[in-house]
Amino acid sequence: MKKIIFTEKAPAPIGPYNQAVLVGNTLYTSGQIAINPANGELVLDNIETETKQVMENMKAVLEAAEMTFENVIKTSIFISDMNDFSKINTVYGSYFDEKTAPARETVQVACLPKNVNVEISMIAIK
Repeated sequence: MKKIIFTEKAPAPIGPYNQAVLVGNTLYTSGQIAINPANGELVLDNIETETKQVMENMKAVLEAAEMTFENVIKTSIFISDMNDFSKINTVYGSYFDEKTAPARETVQVACLPKNVNVEISMIAIK
């Protein structure tokens, strides 16, 4: 049985999907982009602040499922420019303990929703 996870502390879905779905003890999140949930505006000042907003949105979704970044076992990072990888990686890495960090893939894509520069999704286990 699946349980829909929703929090107002992360951007509301803008299509036929949910922020996350919990199945048993496994959480599958939708990708998060840098939308400030307080005002609905994109945070695109620079790649570091954009990535921080994405991670804060993901943190809110994890918390709504009563989890933390320690529960994350897999992440997918989609970026529009691989030249931003090291800056994204620095911000992303600050949310994890390197010894217990999840598996991950990072791929460059042609275009992301709302023309953002980074989108991240996660799988976590309670």
